[in-house]
Amino acid sequence: MSEDNSPISAREAKRLFAGLKGAQGLLLAVSGGPDSVALMWLAARWHRSLSRGPRLTVVTIDHGLRPEAAREAREVKRLATGLGLPHRTVRWRGAKPKTGLPAAAREARYRLLVQAARLAGASHVLTAHTRDDQAETLLMRLVRGSGLAGLSAMARLTERDGVVLARPLLDVPKSQLIATLKRAKIGFADDPTNHDAAFTRPRLRALLPQLAAEGGDARSLARLAARLARANLAVEVLTDGAERFLRLRDRGDARQAGVRSFEASGFAALPEEVRLRILLRAINAFGHEGPAELGKVESLLAVLDQAIAASARAPANGRPALKQTLAGALISLAGGRIRIAPAPARRKGGSRVDKGGSWHRPFRDRAVRTP
Repeated sequence: MSEDNSPISAREAKRLFAGLKGAQGLLLAVSGGPDSVALMWLAARWHRSLSRGPRLTVVTIDHGLRPEAAREAREVKRLATGLGLPHRTVRWRGAKPKTGLPAAAREARYRLLVQAARLAGASHVLTAHTRDDQAETLLMRLVRGSGLAGLSAMARLTERDGVVLARPLLDVPKSQLIATLKRAKIGFADDPTNHDAAFTRPRLRALLPQLAAEGGDARSLARLAARLARANLAVEVLTDGAERFLRLRDRGDARQAGVRSFEASGFAALPEEVRLRILLRAINAFGHEGPAELGKVESLLAVLDQAIAASARAPANGRPALKQTLAGALISLAGGRIRIAPAPARRKGGSRVDKGGSWHRPFRDRAVRTP
């Protein structure tokens, strides 16, 4: 990539979008800010250089949170029309949450973009996340204590409900996009929430100059995220292999419908990070209360490890050595086997009752039940 303040050339733009040439259709998410306007301008420029390429559609999500948003959407439509691209504004309707608004708005944005992609016959949604965004995401997840997967930050390609989310500008600094728009004499909007210290991301963004002075600039942080993503992928491959290992040595009900089961001794022999991921995958597969929190799964794994060790010393004679629920999944240890299945429905007060009439409460990092 060129110097951080140099405009993006036609050759560089061609390289950025090269992997998308064969897509069924591309939906460009354009808010009106510099990053997304540059994405639209660069994509249109690239598209004109092709003899035949995917259809481009521009969509602006109006969250209904700022009075200026409607005007900005109209300006995006004007720019898109000038580039020969169809444009549509989609509004986030309904009541807005009083807390957790940024996360709710982000979830709504992706949901609406995927819906719009399907309507437009597009296989991909393109967003304008930059190297700066990648660095900020890493910092946000770092201060929240995320695990290796979270610290990998944003991937270049992900999938949501059958639609590919692509971030072709993830290695590009924001300053280059602004330089590109200035050379092309294209205006853009400035969302004031990007500078609002009431939100976490702007507060962390304000720290970047100080981090850069210590060598932790956006380039370094994005490189760290890429290295962590590489390590995370390696651990995922190891976890896949460990799950195959557990199935191969299993002689129990591992293939029973509606339950995941494996031998406790084989599970205990695996590295802690691999055990954690196997447990997390199973809970998320069979639970019905949303993704499990990593911290709670870590605590549960510690209790499960204790229970496995205690059971090895003194078998429980058929009684469960552990029986807990987490994220809508029931995790039990009995007869040297770990079983994860959907948990019974909750009753008033948060307790559950299974078919045999045995009561148990959701996991709260309680002490292990030993024989």
